[in-house]
Amino acid sequence: MTHSANALKFYIDGAWVDPAGSATLDVINPATEAPFITIAMGGAADVDRAVAAARKAFGTWAFSSREERLALLRRVLEEYNRRFEDIAQAVTAEMGAPIAFAREAQAWAGQAHMEAAIKALETYTFEETRGTTQIIKEPIGVAALITPWNWPLNQIVCKVAPAIAAGCTVVLKPSEIAPVSGLIWAEIMDAAGTPAGVFNLVNGNGPDVGQVLSEHADVDMVSFTGSTRAGILVAKAAATTVKRVAQELGGKSANIILPDADFAAAVAAGVQGCFSNSGQSCDAPTRMLVPADRHAEALEIAKATAAEMVVGDPLDPATTHGPVVSDVQWAKIQRLIQTAIDEGTHLVTGGPGLPEGLTKGYYVRPTVFGGVTNDMTIAREEVFGMVLSILPYDSIDHSIEIANDTVYGLANYIAGTDMDVIRGIARKLRSGTVNINYPDWDTDAPFGGYKQSGNGREYAGYGIHDFLEIKGVVGWG
Repeated sequence: MTHSANALKFYIDGAWVDPAGSATLDVINPATEAPFITIAMGGAADVDRAVAAARKAFGTWAFSSREERLALLRRVLEEYNRRFEDIAQAVTAEMGAPIAFAREAQAWAGQAHMEAAIKALETYTFEETRGTTQIIKEPIGVAALITPWNWPLNQIVCKVAPAIAAGCTVVLKPSEIAPVSGLIWAEIMDAAGTPAGVFNLVNGNGPDVGQVLSEHADVDMVSFTGSTRAGILVAKAAATTVKRVAQELGGKSANIILPDADFAAAVAAGVQGCFSNSGQSCDAPTRMLVPADRHAEALEIAKATAAEMVVGDPLDPATTHGPVVSDVQWAKIQRLIQTAIDEGTHLVTGGPGLPEGLTKGYYVRPTVFGGVTNDMTIAREEVFGMVLSILPYDSIDHSIEIANDTVYGLANYIAGTDMDVIRGIARKLRSGTVNINYPDWDTDAPFGGYKQSGNGREYAGYGIHDFLEIKGVVGWG
């Protein structure tokens, strides 16, 4: 297994450098509960150094040509493909993704987003003339990128690639819980010949690095993906310098199964979608809404689907679902499962504790609750684990009302056959994404949330747009 040789260093101004301090952190493999690598943890001095390098490089990179940026991104993609297996192995070790899923979904996502960013940059319109005014889209400046542990490469590439495509320079702080894929990413950027200071990486925690980046006077924008709680802290820290903040935060997505859906297939696919990545996706369809007269049928299908899942060692080819990322995450999921039981839901399958036959590792039993009402804790709070709530609805209008009755608005799902009805529902759902009949991942579609799921959009050209300022030069011609 190949892991980064630079775990005790940071990547600043085109070189691997020693941290200013001596703090370190053991990174835990969630399948074994044992540390497998030790990383350096940064502080304000490291942030200052990285931001200064990015600020200096911005003076040149901001005026680089489209061709220069494309050439760099294509070299990065080439290096990424060369390190593909290293990335997959790192993701399995740091966050417990089964190795096949780490290759086919986690490492693939970074590759797919690189390809989408390159395609978008090839045709992106940075200037247009309106009368005698020239509209110019320019890079916003130095961007601080703070990324999570659940889809590490997906989120790193969704931020770094469009930022660089826009002409920004960046300082990346990956999650300290799953930092190894970020270190490999920095090695990829270095191997691709990224100009010094255009990309920088500092590892650390939220208070010592994330907060410092967010309030730093020489940072022009913060792009953050993580919990709504942490996103609020980032926004507050950034407010003192009136910098732009893009946030992709929590979710509590509804999955409306319509009466005319292929019911067995739609319910099974909904369970699988909710439990994918061990339930650790912000847009997971965690609230399944079914016609009240088919509620019992839905519970039976969901129970049978969950029974087919194999939770265990991520390196075992037979495993379909690995552990959740940490002891903290495991304890939170257990608390929410117990709360759901205490509040009177119907436990269909699963429940608290470790799956049968497992004695260590942060494993969760695939858990389905029926008879859930939207005022219950399990329907309100983001679980981030393999826990599905099934809620009955009385009418299509009722299902829309339930779906929208949440502080979140990241994604929603609809399964059915009458496209006119489905499109009508889609227009009424208050979320950044609506997925119809479980479509393939579209890396060209905008991704982001309404309400407390955040602001701003990522992916392809929408990502580039968020890293640009708009200048009107009046009297140009």
